[in-house]
Amino acid sequence: MMSRRSVLAGAAVAGGAMTVGTVAADARTAQPARLAPVVNGKTALSPDEALELLIEGNQNVLNDVPTSAPIGRDRRLEIAQGQAPFAAYVTCSDSRVSPEILFGRGLGELFIIRNAGNTVDTVALGSIEYAVTELGVPLIVVMGHEACGAVKAAKSVVDDNATFPGSIGRMIEPIIPAVLEVRERDGDMLDHAIRANVSRVVKQLRTSTDPLLLNPQENGTLKVVGAHYNLDTGAVDFFDQP
Repeated sequence: MMSRRSVLAGAAVAGGAMTVGTVAADARTAQPARLAPVVNGKTALSPDEALELLIEGNQNVLNDVPTSAPIGRDRRLEIAQGQAPFAAYVTCSDSRVSPEILFGRGLGELFIIRNAGNTVDTVALGSIEYAVTELGVPLIVVMGHEACGAVKAAKSVVDDNATFPGSIGRMIEPIIPAVLEVRERDGDMLDHAIRANVSRVVKQLRTSTDPLLLNPQENGTLKVVGAHYNLDTGAVDFFDQP
């Protein structure tokens, strides 16, 4: 049988453990994400500051730093009056690639354009131009990702003369030049093609588009950056910067 002294000692130990656990839990309490400042209805961030906020957010995610993104009722009511995103984000439709989650951002912070293979057609380009000219975003990010199915499909067209039903074949046509570009390189051909596809879109937005995007890049109020997301690690590599 346990003595009264043993019971009390056990209770003391348990109580101490609960206290330590409570302190540890408190230390991991989520802190609010650092919000982008807004002036006159538009973000006040420069292109470099906007990029730094994304890098900081991804580092927090990688390090399991608990942050609470603005997604609640107050935030919904706030942005119902108007939006002021700090970046336009062009990325793949892949369900594993969600920019808000990768960077710990909340409602109304990223203006996202998504399609398989993160290509830019007329609709996507018009959306980007709207984000820059009407919403005042200072940063455009084009992001591909590890094991992209659309790039795999384009590679199979080049390597095996594959064909696809419906509109899938036409959808991947813009990616084929990126695959051809890297055919002679050593190493992981799929990864090379994914990055080349990003860089081709980035180059298009930097050099072969409307003055709506070219002029702000020339005067330094807009940057276009290429990125790659690693599905395994969760890291975003902003590998193509001007």
